[in-house]
Formats: sequence, C-alpha cells, structure tokens
Amino acid sequence: MYHVIKRKTKRERRKLSIRSKVFGTSETPRLSVFRSNNYIYAQIIDDSKDNTLVEFSSKKLENKKGVTKTQEAFEVGKEIAKRALEKNVKSVVFDRSGYRYHGRVKSLAEGARDGGLKL
Repeated sequence: MYHVIKRKTKRERRKLSIRSKVFGTSETPRLSVFRSNNYIYAQIIDDSKDNTLVEFSSKKLENKKGVTKTQEAFEVGKEIAKRALEKNVKSVVFDRSGYRYHGRVKSLAEGARDGGLKL
C-alpha cells in the first residue's frame, strides 16, 4: 500500500513566493490577475485595508465575437485602467499570481499601461 502525497502545484508555489514580496498600499495598490480557460479577471487591491478598489473581467466585455483571448485581455487591461483612474489610482504593483509574463497576462499589463496606469 502506498500513500498519496498532496503537493501544491508549481503555480501555487510561485504565487506564494511572489505574494511574499508584492504588497499593495494605499498609494500603490496591487493589480492582481487570475486566468481561467475561458476568461481573465483583474482586480486592484489595497492590502493595507484589505479591500478591493476596482475589478473587471472579460465576462463583462461586449462584442466578443471573433476576438481572441489575448485581445480580450488587452481590453480588460484598458478598462481596469480607466476605472482605476476614476478612483484616482495612477500607479499599481503588478501581481501576476504565478503565471508566466506571457500571452494573456502580458497583454493585460500592456492594456493597463495603454489605459494610463503606471506599472
């Protein structure tokens, strides 16, 4: 008989390593990204007060027909930047949540920069 050893996935371990170094304050909150198979989610979090300032996802986008997931991520980045600027948030710390800075995660960051946020 053998025992099953439960281990955290590589992404979860990378996420914990990143989160030990990245902390959002009131002046520079944290832009956190979550990527699922179908959607991408982004939220701006003030860790000192433990509250979410702004959130947006690709579920809320309109006219998604014929658009790739990378283009959707870019639009999510632009929209979250627009909403953050309405709340007077000009710069953020980027938290990629253990994902590689590649593809949809990179596209979301570029969209946020294009929308006016300083990463």
